[in-house]
Amino acid sequence: MKHVLAGIVLGLSPAVTAAHPHIFIETALTIVVDETGQLEAVEVEWTYDELYSLLLLEELELDQDFDGTLTAEEITQLDGFDLRWVEGYQGDIYAIRGNDPLALGVPESLGAQLVDGRLISKHRRSLNGSADGVLVQAYDPTFYTAYDLAGRVAVLGDCTAEIVPANVDQAYAALEELLFARPQSEVDTAFPEVGQTFADQVWLTCKP
Repeated sequence: MKHVLAGIVLGLSPAVTAAHPHIFIETALTIVVDETGQLEAVEVEWTYDELYSLLLLEELELDQDFDGTLTAEEITQLDGFDLRWVEGYQGDIYAIRGNDPLALGVPESLGAQLVDGRLISKHRRSLNGSADGVLVQAYDPTFYTAYDLAGRVAVLGDCTAEIVPANVDQAYAALEELLFARPQSEVDTAFPEVGQTFADQVWLTCKP
């Protein structure tokens, strides 16, 4: 999605151009379903873009010799670095069945590493309820961060996942309408929450 978004942004008006994401994260999801078709958890892998990875390394004071390799102590320090969430933050992973949002548990770290200059972290969140017909999406409501699934979705269990790609052109057209319909001062203080319209849809289907 990083390169697709960059290409589309070039042809947009200045108001919409300023609204493009600032952080790009390649995302992989593993949805765990038990033998009865009940959800157990979703495992999330985030691979941060090179620039943001560099900024994070500087902030965390890691890889101070700039060799691209972390020591065992630094890897321990890195573990869970992006799981210290402020109150109200949903983790940018959403699951819904019909009109009912599903509660996801607190994140459990599955480790982090530095590979080719990019930080990669993994965590697991518990889920409950029937998996059949559930919609899962990865997005930042404010669209500050773009999450790119790139088809990297797996299901552990007797269910399948259908990925419906977001219509990015349509999403940007809707965003442009929203921005031009609001005073600039309102946009500056409360950017419209349009992240979901840019997110791929992951639909779960289970055998009866």
